Amino acid sequence: MFRLDGKRVFITGGGGGIGRAAALMFAAFGAHVVVLDLDSAAAEGVRCEVAELGGAASAFALDVSDEASVLSVFSQAEREAGGLDVLVNNAGISICRPSTELSLEDWNRVVSVNLTGMFLCSRTAARSWIGRGVPGAVINTASIMSYSGGGLHPNISYQSTKAGVVNLTRTLAVEWADNDIRVNAVAPTWVRTPLIDHLMADEGQMEKIRNLTPLKRLAEPEEVAAAMIFLAGRASAMTTGHVLAVDGGYLAR
Repeated sequence: MFRLDGKRVFITGGGGGIGRAAALMFAAFGAHVVVLDLDSAAAEGVRCEVAELGGAASAFALDVSDEASVLSVFSQAEREAGGLDVLVNNAGISICRPSTELSLEDWNRVVSVNLTGMFLCSRTAARSWIGRGVPGAVINTASIMSYSGGGLHPNISYQSTKAGVVNLTRTLAVEWADNDIRVNAVAPTWVRTPLIDHLMADEGQMEKIRNLTPLKRLAEPEEVAAAMIFLAGRASAMTTGHVLAVDGGYLAR
């Protein structure tokens, strides 16, 4: 029920962190992985890691916020991989500033990557699936901050866009259900990736995270990737419009 042999899985933000862990795990479950990242060297590095482990992978530079880039790269990647079965929308950025100090330019940049980019990639994938009359699956990376106005620091652009991801997921799930396209999301807690190196170096912040999390620790990237594996295959065939929290109990408090 969890094998993905022969499936073509596109992963945005696949060059590091959760995206890298997802690429390695999807390949281990039999998928051909297409690693997409703004950093072409990082994408190529993950492709090489997958190949060294005996998996199949391709790598492309992609700016998810640019419509022309999305259309061109997805078309090229589909030709090289032989199709597209699962899209993992994982690309995201954070600009952490108080709202009164956040420039419009920075606000727009976060929105363009975290929300508009997810829409552009999902729309492009769905057009392909609907045009060919085949099923598909989309997995979006939301956050525990999709549901919270708090956090360790003021971060309105990140939290607002991640809240938008939740309803984008639900809305597309309903709209595309008749086309046999499932749309789900994961909502991770703080994950042990380079994105939060500054927090991991601060024991006071780590103590706050442990106090906010019933399981008293960070998530590992592989734990988020494992949830994506579930949402990608037959094991979740009756699951759509759902947001699966990988949060150590944070949202249950």
